Amino acid sequence: MVNQTPSKSNRSYSEKRGKIAGSSAAGLRELLELRRNVASIRDVRQLEAALTFSNTLSCVFMLTGNIGVIKGYVDLFKQHDIPVFVHVEKIGGLSFDQPGLEYLANAIKPDGIITTKIQVVKKAQKLGLTTIQRFFLIDSEGLANITQSLDQVQPDVIEIMPARIPEVLGKVREMTKLPIISGGLLTQRKHAEECLAHGATAISSSSPSLWKESFGLTDV
Repeated sequence: MVNQTPSKSNRSYSEKRGKIAGSSAAGLRELLELRRNVASIRDVRQLEAALTFSNTLSCVFMLTGNIGVIKGYVDLFKQHDIPVFVHVEKIGGLSFDQPGLEYLANAIKPDGIITTKIQVVKKAQKLGLTTIQRFFLIDSEGLANITQSLDQVQPDVIEIMPARIPEVLGKVREMTKLPIISGGLLTQRKHAEECLAHGATAISSSSPSLWKESFGLTDV
């Protein structure tokens, strides 16, 4: 069973993080710059690990669950003062049309959302949700797609996948001043450090072995 009481050793940082997170998009940016490490949770069995390593994480991305359980997951992380962002296209039974996003904002109440879709970013922003837009760079056309998308809407943060193309991150950084998270195919610390050195604000990973790593500016 997941422990729902923050450990004493984490409280001082959690209190600080809770105050920062209260400022929404600006808070997320500060947390990304502070810890530079995001846990992408793809399996419910990873919840415990994410709580264990909360002192090294900026926030968590929920990429698993369904409409019946997602509020419980969100509430769990909120109880530990860990910002949580829900990937709306990964949650079973959750519609990402206007009524679905209104339900997410008013009933589930995550700190924000992750999406690949321009229209979802626009709708979520109108509801006051912090937005993270995910892009996949599989070829040179992907860079053009990022430019075209950002011309239409400016999310609060962008996530670039896969992460194992750090030299391309430099080109993305030249395109925007938005915070950049780089994720996908990250399994080793050196891979994360390469991304951070090439312009990523933070990295995201589904590997608990990376969640425990410290990637603060003085650590890389």
